[in-house]
Amino acid sequence: MNSALFAPLTLPNGSTLPNRIGKSAMAENMAAQGQLPDERFARLYQRFADGGAGLIITGNVMVDANGVSTAGDVVLTQNSPIAPFQAWAKAAKSKGAQVWMQINHPGRQAMAGLGKNTFAPSAIGLELGKHSKLFVTPRAMTEQDILDTITRFAETAQAAERAGFDGVQIHAAHGYLISQFLSPLSNQRTDRWGGSIENRARFLLETIAAVRAAVSPAFSVAVKINSADFQRGGFDESDALAVVEMLNGTAVDLVELSGGSYESPALFSGEAKDNRTLAREAYFLEFAAQIAKVAQMPLMTTGGIRRLAVAEAVLEEGIAVAGIATALALNPNLPNEWKNGNAIDGKAINLSFKDKTLRGLAQLILTQRHLHRLGKGKSAGAALNPIWTLVSGQIRDKYLAMRYKKWVDSQ
Repeated sequence: MNSALFAPLTLPNGSTLPNRIGKSAMAENMAAQGQLPDERFARLYQRFADGGAGLIITGNVMVDANGVSTAGDVVLTQNSPIAPFQAWAKAAKSKGAQVWMQINHPGRQAMAGLGKNTFAPSAIGLELGKHSKLFVTPRAMTEQDILDTITRFAETAQAAERAGFDGVQIHAAHGYLISQFLSPLSNQRTDRWGGSIENRARFLLETIAAVRAAVSPAFSVAVKINSADFQRGGFDESDALAVVEMLNGTAVDLVELSGGSYESPALFSGEAKDNRTLAREAYFLEFAAQIAKVAQMPLMTTGGIRRLAVAEAVLEEGIAVAGIATALALNPNLPNEWKNGNAIDGKAINLSFKDKTLRGLAQLILTQRHLHRLGKGKSAGAALNPIWTLVSGQIRDKYLAMRYKKWVDSQ
């Protein structure tokens, strides 16, 4: 197919993506004993490799054994065995895509019952109404906590390079720790890490510098940020623009634009509390096109893209990479279908739950169940019962939580 989507892209560090379709990160929530990837990860990412995306970004890998969002999160630290990660990287790279590990810390966005030492920029819990009890109320980070966590990001990036990954994506979106620093709602510090957008962005900028110093020049370093939190008084589009302008002065190879958090789950459903987000495919395209005018690095936008025409429209707006997530969980072969001239539409998960928080969490769990099926070698895109998936997911999560707590206590 003669489409700009299938043209290569050379990144600022000189490495090349074979095409402009990116498999965006989706949390797998299926770590094996020891919070490690196993053969299911290799099998799943072989499917993504076979599917033809030029960039494959893993689900979030946590940088701290004591900081996981769910009990199924993978953790990579200096103490982790490297062989399981090498097998994961090898499978994902087998067809020529660049493969980046998304590295993350949950901060306050950790499920209740998991963390003994849950911290965040400020001692402010998630505001989810009747669902708030699902998450931990954090303590405020000390200066040493902040410096230690920045070091952990760098150490995880270094380990990812040793394992054979081509790069890392620093997760600064979706309400996780770095996103919490960026938001004036969750960051109410009065020291050098809070207040102005320059101070709120300091944690991100220091993390980028530490990661870049820990890896080789050819190793890609990317960042994922929100276009907005979609909460009144939170991180907004002017903040995002200011952050991208700050990133222009750093050695960042690509910035991915997304949006939302658990408190305002645009990332799951394309909806926000104040209904200001775009309601169509490519939810964040409008703002990404504005950012493209000032960004000095390639941009990627993710959120709802599942049709060829929409993916091509993304590139026409000056965005370098069209990011696809859920549609690839339902059909990993979608890029190859498009390349071969079959302009089929990707599938979506549509739920009718009135409770937005519950709908967002259900969509997340359903997507993970599709990933689990692929990891077991099963067919893609099967019809799943959302109620049964939620109930069985809760049972599974309780087992994983018990296993995780035994493991982390042994560290």
